[in-house]
Amino acid sequence: MKLKAGDWVEVKSKDEILATLDKHGQFEKLPFMPQMFQYCEKRFPVYKRAHKTCDTVNPVRSLRIQNTVHLETRCDGEAYGGCQAACLIFWKTAWLKPVREQRGASQVGYEDHIVRRQEEFCTEADVWRGTCAQSENENVEVRYVCQATQVPHIGHYLPWWDIRQYVEDYLSGNVGIMRMLKGGLFATYASLVQAGIGLGPFLSWVYDIVQGLWGGIPWPRRSGKIPAGQPTPTHTLNLQPGELIRVKSYKDILATLDTDAKNRGLMWDRDMVPFCDGAYRVKTRLTRFVDEKSGRLIVMKTPAIILEEVWCGSRYSDCRMYCPRSIYPWWREIWLEWIPDHSSDAQSNEGVVCKPGKETE
Repeated sequence: MKLKAGDWVEVKSKDEILATLDKHGQFEKLPFMPQMFQYCEKRFPVYKRAHKTCDTVNPVRSLRIQNTVHLETRCDGEAYGGCQAACLIFWKTAWLKPVREQRGASQVGYEDHIVRRQEEFCTEADVWRGTCAQSENENVEVRYVCQATQVPHIGHYLPWWDIRQYVEDYLSGNVGIMRMLKGGLFATYASLVQAGIGLGPFLSWVYDIVQGLWGGIPWPRRSGKIPAGQPTPTHTLNLQPGELIRVKSYKDILATLDTDAKNRGLMWDRDMVPFCDGAYRVKTRLTRFVDEKSGRLIVMKTPAIILEEVWCGSRYSDCRMYCPRSIYPWWREIWLEWIPDHSSDAQSNEGVVCKPGKETE
């Protein structure tokens, strides 16, 4: 199926999906995670076609993947030690069928697929076992295997200059024409700023002036001035889910960052800039997550904050523009402030990618 954003699909039955999986609970190296079973035989609109994704395990790059979409479903972390990152779930089209098909109908070729897989038929217990890397030593720390840790294995390197990806971004319904044009203009201008010809500070200043004329976003590719490795400031609000907050101004946040654009190990990503000065509600007080590189469950001494309706849009990325993965950024409390909870409407914007730094504090 060549699904587009907005198309309605039905998740196949548990037995149909198990028939597509190997003994590790994977299809084309993509795990079918245990919490995905709850969506079987339910209908959803396609959120975006996942024809590409950002690889956050290796140095950040883009990957081309096949026959995959995102539905409006996120991982609840239940099978992964209570991970709170709430990643958007990848769905292989082999696990879905168009809603125009009668309930219970199979796709063409499905019976043949069962015959090919019969000797290595997967069970629900296999899916659960597949959530952890196997080890004979019971004292070895658990290493989880989820869709996020497997990302490097489900696709192939996609260079930023491959124009076919941007054509598919538009034809799939992932990206509208105006956003496509604005992104292209920004990428062109950014290449001039970073060309190493000595005009970077001047061009970024011009960018701020022009954007300021119509209330646009200032130049997003700035870092702080605190030397890397030196302590950065902290502030505790003890924010809880449901509380209404305001993201501080870009200027105030830059004052908390070091020259690597980090605050105590957590990266401030350029694509978080559009949310400055906006009001949002707290979704999660994040204390634990699965490290995508190692599979280890990390318990944070200093919690981060996830905000409702604030996720990845990949507007200002060098190599992952228009990534559909919609990762939630993580926020330090010093970047946020309370506002009186007398308004029922919190500002809503498109999201951005923030790749978490190694959080050990």
